[in-house]
Amino acid sequence: MIESMIDPKDALKEFFGFDAFKGNQEKVIKSILKGEDCFVIMPTGAGKSLCYQLPALMMKGTAIIISPLIALMKNQVDAIRGFSEKDSVAHFLNSSLSKTEINIVKEDIIAGKTKLLYVAPETLKKEESIEFFRQIKISFVAVDEAHCISEWGHDFRPEYRRIKQMVKEIDDVPMMALTATATPKVQSDIQKNLGMGDAVVYKTSFNRQNLYYDVRPKGRKELVSKSIISYIKNRTHKSGIIYCLSRKRVEEISEMLVLNGVKALPYHAGLDAKTRASNQDAFLMEDCDVIVATIAFGMGIDKPDVRFVIHYDVPKSLEGYYQETGRGGRDGLEGDCILFYNPSDIEKLEKFMKDKPVAEREIGTQLLAETSAFSESSQCRRKMLLHYFGEDYPKDNCEMCDNCRHPKPKTDVSHEVTQSLQVLSTIKGEFDLTHLVNIITGKKTDQVKDHGHDKFALFGCGKEKDKIFWKGIFRIGLLNNLVSKNIEKYGLLTITEAGLQAIKTPGTHEMAMDTVFDFVSDDEFENAIAESICDEELFRDLKDLRKSVSKEVGLPPYVIFQDPSLEDMATKYPITMDELEKIHGVGKNKALKFGQQFIDYIDQFVKTNNIERPDDITVKTSGEKSKKKIAIIQNIDKKMAITDIARSNGMPYQELMDELETMVTLGTKLDLHYCIDELIEDEYQLEIVDYFKKCEEDDLNQAVLDFDNDFSFEELQLMRLQFFSDMAN
Repeated sequence: MIESMIDPKDALKEFFGFDAFKGNQEKVIKSILKGEDCFVIMPTGAGKSLCYQLPALMMKGTAIIISPLIALMKNQVDAIRGFSEKDSVAHFLNSSLSKTEINIVKEDIIAGKTKLLYVAPETLKKEESIEFFRQIKISFVAVDEAHCISEWGHDFRPEYRRIKQMVKEIDDVPMMALTATATPKVQSDIQKNLGMGDAVVYKTSFNRQNLYYDVRPKGRKELVSKSIISYIKNRTHKSGIIYCLSRKRVEEISEMLVLNGVKALPYHAGLDAKTRASNQDAFLMEDCDVIVATIAFGMGIDKPDVRFVIHYDVPKSLEGYYQETGRGGRDGLEGDCILFYNPSDIEKLEKFMKDKPVAEREIGTQLLAETSAFSESSQCRRKMLLHYFGEDYPKDNCEMCDNCRHPKPKTDVSHEVTQSLQVLSTIKGEFDLTHLVNIITGKKTDQVKDHGHDKFALFGCGKEKDKIFWKGIFRIGLLNNLVSKNIEKYGLLTITEAGLQAIKTPGTHEMAMDTVFDFVSDDEFENAIAESICDEELFRDLKDLRKSVSKEVGLPPYVIFQDPSLEDMATKYPITMDELEKIHGVGKNKALKFGQQFIDYIDQFVKTNNIERPDDITVKTSGEKSKKKIAIIQNIDKKMAITDIARSNGMPYQELMDELETMVTLGTKLDLHYCIDELIEDEYQLEIVDYFKKCEEDDLNQAVLDFDNDFSFEELQLMRLQFFSDMAN
């Protein structure tokens, strides 16, 4: 075993086979070898683990590594054993071990064979653990993922706040805290809680130059799915991680990718430990290309060639976002970081916090506000991220984010920046961004009036511009250190000395407008058909063709193809029957019955106008809906009452009717006469069918009125379903 008197560089070569340290690694190792407390802040991929692994191998005794996740411990132990002749060099103690396995671990430690022992804080706090650790020689204690200590951190764990107390009960040994993400506030919180105020701090730049940051609008579900499938299929056999906030979404996305030919596996806390470990190993061993996961996945996962990290849902904080994206490109090569952003996701996360304690809610709201600002801003994303972690980025264009690579036109906003500084200087104090924007835009809110700020000479000085513009102006002030944000006071702003000087001698500032993202509600996201930019000329032509066909066959135009189907045709330009069947609301039967004239016309239109047809991705979905569809059809064949069919399939009545309409629209033939005959006499049925044949618009409410309420909405809806089935299919 390596002894402590060996030079760290020699030890590095002997054990790990490396010739040189990276960044601050050597300084950190020498510091802990001297018995100093040290605080290590290094971005993911900078080599944090080596900072405690090497000194543990060089020092007498066993180093205790406090780690938050079982999966992380296993990964780290496997990695260190890979460099050693004996597995006893590293162990972990956690709830996954049997009593027999725990005894083996303890025997190896007592025998002096184990140099690194990974434990969870929950294990550390047990009295039996403390008693055992008092019997052994501990070289030092390392607290990995130390941001878990801080309530301002992105992965707060209450057990972490008791670590110092637990370690004190064991022995007075050197301590090392390590994290890949720490704002100045989180850094202060960690040091205070661990009693490491005098610790030597080693901080490496947070700039990951090889990562490309891209924020995209999260439109409707089908659009996002197509975008992800298309992106991944253009990167065959490349590894990637997709992060989602909920287990349900993880399962949905994973299943959707598999159905569309992508080797993907899910990872979340709802899976049993064996499945989680198996899926993680499959990803590490390249038996699977994509892991779809909640944020539980990835902490300490040492896979260097993750080429992309996609956030399907908005992260809860910029620290979480930074750490999760940091799992991409750890080998220094390309790494794409794509975030799909929808303002309604922020609103949803805020609602989730409504039942939490006030302080926790205010912290969470502030962290979400930072994430929202990052997503919506037109500023360099790298500059914004680094500023959040207390680091200045000197360049005006990083060339590795969407805002820098595809810049929007900028305008001179020097006067407006000065105005914002004047307002901050005049009100003398710390106020949040919303309050300041309300003063400038002249909004007399209760808070503005309570402080008397509506009486200021500068009140309403910028009312000709909207709040989005002024939020961007204040971000310029923050990025140029003219304005300061007090994180401890929930993001309140105040003017700096540099800001006061800038009022006297104004500088030059340019700004592009921030992005305004569409607010897509849950219903729109889940259920609506994705809107595309359709060819308006072709759409008009197809409507004329539909009218012509409807006259030929003696049916209303909407029975042939409904407007959404024509819009989809005018977007995707189908020229074969197979392509037409994939158009929304068409299906095989309807394509065969009415489609030939439409694909002939579209084919000619494409050739005449030299149109390059899109290589469209058709998203295949789970068979669950197909199973339900079969069950419904079988129930109808058994002549069950509609209400009973709805109940047996766990559906509200109207949801069943909507499902039946979708089925009929896509070409399924149904026989609902047994229901209709019980409700409506034959002669009236003929009258209603005649009405549907003649009416131009597909409007049931109007039909109810036209029949003077002689028939209910539900009765006419059943009749229309049968009419569609008989005439269109």
